[in-house]
Formats: sequence, structure tokens, C-alpha cells
Amino acid sequence: MSPATAGRKRTGRTRDALLGAVGVLVAFAACEVLSRSGMVRRAFLPPASEVLVRAVELGGDTAFLNGVGATLEAWATGLALACALAIPLGLLLGSVPAAGQAARVLIEFLRPVPSVALIPLVSLLLGAGSETTVALVTYACVWPVLFNTVYGLGETDPLAEETLRAFGFGRLAVLLRAGLPSAAPFIAAGVRIAAATALILAVAGEILAGFGEGLGTFIAQAGMATDGTRDVLAGVVWAGALGLVVNLALTAVERRLFPWAPEHRGSRV
Repeated sequence: MSPATAGRKRTGRTRDALLGAVGVLVAFAACEVLSRSGMVRRAFLPPASEVLVRAVELGGDTAFLNGVGATLEAWATGLALACALAIPLGLLLGSVPAAGQAARVLIEFLRPVPSVALIPLVSLLLGAGSETTVALVTYACVWPVLFNTVYGLGETDPLAEETLRAFGFGRLAVLLRAGLPSAAPFIAAGVRIAAATALILAVAGEILAGFGEGLGTFIAQAGMATDGTRDVLAGVVWAGALGLVVNLALTAVERRLFPWAPEHRGSRV
């Protein structure tokens, strides 16, 4: 890639970051003005500056940080289980057409079922605690990783596969030497999408369950308290910040591991 093209890509990323920062500042100013001007009651929308100060204060609250740690633990466990299940299954379904056809009906039946709708059933089976959140996160995260794995295998270069077969490599060797490297960027993208879904679902599941320990539980309990709107919004700020950090970290890992992928090409020049 030419230096001019790489420069344009860097300029584009800088512009996007600046526009994102401007959007955040505009939203912050709008909330501040609406609250302090009296157009919206403070009980419903506290000033953004007070919410931000409260979010910073929560960073020194040990009990709150323990709850955040519990949410992140459930998030990481569910995501890891989903990857451990979805990647091998995706490789099987993508490399063996008969298996893919046989599983299609079951997958299309289960995929549309929202994970949140399973909260009562899973809570009844597993009881209160992180096990419920882990199970829900795992179920939700399996699908993006699974479909990206299958799709990535479909993008494997047929010439590379035929060359390996011509040299006597078997089906498994061809899959590991040609199919898996081709699918790896797609799998990484699926994991990144699943990570965001997992964090949203972990917090939402804790909010709807209303018990246990976690960031969502803090938000749910603050919502039931008198004048708890500021704490609710401060918890939401933490959830959004965690999601942003996770997404940025996984994007950086993708760029480092798969610089040849079209969306990352030139990002390290």
C-alpha cells in the first residue's frame, strides 16, 4: 500500500475519532442544559456533570467494583464457552456440507429465540447467581461466532485447497492449513461482535433478574431507590465505558493479528 493511501486511512480514522468526540460533547452539553434549565426535572434527568462525578466516585467504591468484576467474570466465561462451542462446530458445519444441511433446521429454529426471553427458564433451572448469566451469555454469543466461522470457511481459496490435496494432504490437514487461516479474520470479527453482545446481555440479565451481584444488579437496585436516577445513569456510563474499552481492545488485536484483512489493510503502515 502506498504512503498516500495509508495517510488517507489515518486521516479518516482521526476524523472519525474527532466526530465521535464531538457527538459525545454535544450529548453531554444537551443533557446539562436540559437539566439545569428546568426543562426536564432533575429527578428524571440529573445534570450530566453530576452523573459523571458520581461515575468517578463509584470507581473508589469497593463493593461496586466487586460487582463490576462479577459482571466481567460472567461475561468472559460465557464468551469463552461460546467460542469453545461455536468455532469447532462452525468448522464442522462449514467443511462437511451434509452436516451443515442436517443442522440447518435446528439452527434456524433456535437462532431467533432472544436470550432475554430465556431468563425465567434458565433462572428456574440454574437458580440465582452467575451461572444464569453465563448460560445466557453463552447462548447469545454462539450465533455470531458460529455463522462467521461458517462464512469464513466459504471464502477459502479453492486453488489453495486443491494444491494441498494434490500433495496428498487429507481433509483435516486441508482444513487446518487452508480453511482455518482463511476463516480466522472472520472468526475474530465474530468474537468482537459477540463480546459486545455478551456485555449487553450480562448487564441486562442482571437488571431483569434483580438479584445477585453485578453491575446490572447495582443499576436495578438504584432504579428502585428514591432519587436513584443519578446512580442509574452513572452505572450506565460504566457499562458504556466497559463496552467501548472491550471493542477498542479487540479491534486492536484484530489489526495486529490479521493486517492482511481488507478492513485493516494499511492500518500498521
